[in-house]
Amino acid sequence: MPTSKTQQIINDLTGKIESGELAPGAQLPSTAELRAQYGVSITVVRGAINWLKAKGMVEGMSGVGVFVAERND
Repeated sequence: MPTSKTQQIINDLTGKIESGELAPGAQLPSTAELRAQYGVSITVVRGAINWLKAKGMVEGMSGVGVFVAERND
């Protein structure tokens, strides 16, 4: 079954977070960088980031960026 572009970004970033490639406290690439990397619109990137925020995987700091959340396993 085809995966949406939003879901592809979610899967990719989730994999990087869970593998430790993106460690707690690490800053995610900017929205512009993610748009260029995945070839998608800002809406798609924001949707993926908002999903990751809702799951507690990342935290946004207004005007600073989005960072991998500390894990509470």
